Amino acid sequence: MSKVAFFNSRYTYCHENKRGFPETIDVHEIIISRSKRRIFFLFFFLLLVLLHVSHVLLVKEQLGVSVFGTLLTFVLIAKLFQFKTAKKESVVIMPAFGVQLETHYWSGRATRHFVSTGRILKPVLNEVVTPLTCYWSLALILRGEDKLLLVFQESRPPLKMLVPIWEALCAAASGGEFLETSMGCDLGESRIAK
Repeated sequence: MSKVAFFNSRYTYCHENKRGFPETIDVHEIIISRSKRRIFFLFFFLLLVLLHVSHVLLVKEQLGVSVFGTLLTFVLIAKLFQFKTAKKESVVIMPAFGVQLETHYWSGRATRHFVSTGRILKPVLNEVVTPLTCYWSLALILRGEDKLLLVFQESRPPLKMLVPIWEALCAAASGGEFLETSMGCDLGESRIAK
């Protein structure tokens, strides 16, 4: 019952509505395609390390400390590339219970964070402006917290993909009745951006 709603070269947005007893579970997924540039640089770095190791072995004709240091550095960097790269991020909305935020990595590791519905004051769309770039982020304002909780920790999906998730979070936070002005969630200009 999963349907792909939007996709671009970097992200794919899937929405799945699981109807069952006692309530509907709303699953929103942002699937991140693997960067070809990152894979190219990883293999290029591997080639450089292998050339360096073979050069050290041929010139010195013995295994030195530098060979082990180089190999150890390569293994750590390769693990870091694989460990930190996110595969997909999901938002599972259970209106009666809360919201579960999941991040799945290419290494197989998964992190999950659950926020009960009673703690969510309001979901907000923020425009983040840095000296180099500008992007949108989806965050939750939580009761009793000083900081915003980012829904997508590892990825920066476009606004077109964030709006349906934001609308579903607004509906869950307001008790299932989503109006364009409920909980202060005014669509305003973002509806035009679709």
